[in-house]
Amino acid sequence: MDSLIDGIDQRTNLAGNNRLELLLFRLGGSQLYGINVFKVREAIPCPSLTKIPGGHRFSRGVASIRGQTVNIVDLSQSIGRAAVNEPNNNFVILTEYNRSVQGFLVSAVDRIINISWSDVLPPPAASGSDNYMTAITRVDEQLVQIIDVEQVLAEVMGSNTAVSADIAEQASEQNSEQRKRVLVAEDSSVARNQIKRTLEQIGVDTTIAKNGREALQILQNWAAEGLKVADHVSLLISDIEMPEMDGYTLTSEIRKDPALRDLQVLLHTSMSGTFNQALVKKVGADKFLPKFSADELAAEVQKLIA
Repeated sequence: MDSLIDGIDQRTNLAGNNRLELLLFRLGGSQLYGINVFKVREAIPCPSLTKIPGGHRFSRGVASIRGQTVNIVDLSQSIGRAAVNEPNNNFVILTEYNRSVQGFLVSAVDRIINISWSDVLPPPAASGSDNYMTAITRVDEQLVQIIDVEQVLAEVMGSNTAVSADIAEQASEQNSEQRKRVLVAEDSSVARNQIKRTLEQIGVDTTIAKNGREALQILQNWAAEGLKVADHVSLLISDIEMPEMDGYTLTSEIRKDPALRDLQVLLHTSMSGTFNQALVKKVGADKFLPKFSADELAAEVQKLIA
């Protein structure tokens, strides 16, 4: 699987065209799961693991990969399934999320598929609020679950949404005279809550959309009501990876619409890579910010809405 990420430059052309590539894998059984190839460094047979005393119960140990010490998380156990037996007979998907590198232990790696974000849908309401799916799609008539990896990482590594006192105090004072509102487009429930809690601390209200299409509909509805959108909402914070419509496409649609084009857009994503900076410029976003630092998000939001 060393060649999985060969040609990544070619794959960046998918972004901005509402398409993605998913690496499909299994967690002991026939169910297929998917992860965006942009977040994957490589997939390899599980290396030798060293157990760390006091580590998280979902961590199977650390491994030395390409000269870097990487925590290996049992993805099956993390989402409430049985733990993977005999890790050394399985695979590790090495990923980069939220400014950190981690490995996910899986039982088998299947293949890469190329699909449209319009074919990726939010999980059904009947799946409940405590599931670990962020989206679903179908491949060859088989259901593929896309796991909310940010939720898994938040539980394993923890997350800090506290804004430094000096930043919060200064921003709250600036926002006290006129309460600002920000529209947030984000498919991960964990990320939505992180953003909302961060903005609350600087005196900013939020309107939430669960994907790009829903966010665009909200904006178009405001425009249809006769509101000047850029005055009604100070900023759009959008994830890039979202079912139905990704953040790049959402930004492009906003810039093409005369009623929406003046709205400021901050793309906020767990995906790393210099290609993001180029695409931000291409689609017309105002700023790109990797997840997740409460202080950085608060400071950047305040700068944009001031």
